[in-house]
Amino acid sequence: MQMIEHLALLTYWDAAAAAFLGFAYFILGWMIEHPPKSRPSVTKIMSDNRREWLRVFIGREPRIFDSQIMGSLRQGTAFFASTCIFAIGGVFALIANTDPLQGVAAEISTDDIPIVVWQVKLGLVALMLTNGFLKFVWANRIFGYCSVMMAAVPNDPNHPDAMGRAMQAAELNIRAAINFNRGLRSMYFALGGLAWLVGSTAFILATLAVIWLVWSREFASLPRDILLGKYP
Repeated sequence: MQMIEHLALLTYWDAAAAAFLGFAYFILGWMIEHPPKSRPSVTKIMSDNRREWLRVFIGREPRIFDSQIMGSLRQGTAFFASTCIFAIGGVFALIANTDPLQGVAAEISTDDIPIVVWQVKLGLVALMLTNGFLKFVWANRIFGYCSVMMAAVPNDPNHPDAMGRAMQAAELNIRAAINFNRGLRSMYFALGGLAWLVGSTAFILATLAVIWLVWSREFASLPRDILLGKYP
């Protein structure tokens, strides 16, 4: 009963801010992965380039360059997965040890807020980081599938199975990249979720800032212009 009473200290604004973060994460992800044809996202543009990469791959000899790229992609996913693990461990350590939380509470607010409220707020951050970790691990595994499929592409460009297997590898590569990007967005939103410790207003503003950051990088960035052939 005491737990319910403590959680009741979370206002409707707190609930709305948390719901807004979850809504923004899924809607923004859908917009990035399903952009209008008139305004493609960087993710969509790169998907087309990944398919072109595997088309060129068929006739490339030797294929050492391609194996190096795949190794680099897998290293990237492994790095971010391990980063998420460390971050999750740090958040749970903070949740378990309430003394630092009480110090933060005293600095931020003069109200006597139960420590469980702060733990709930940090729990959201841990949830987003855990989602990011799972996405990175899955992306790493799919990149592994892609590597195997690339190795199965015949050395003869005229082999009847060459193009089909290369396109299978391309689609696997795209799926891995999509999950990698989802993991990155989870990390961005987890950072925005830390603002909830300050209050619901700061939380909403931080979420809006994350939305703008992610959207601008996908739809209004210089790398996107370069990918589209619009050089500065």
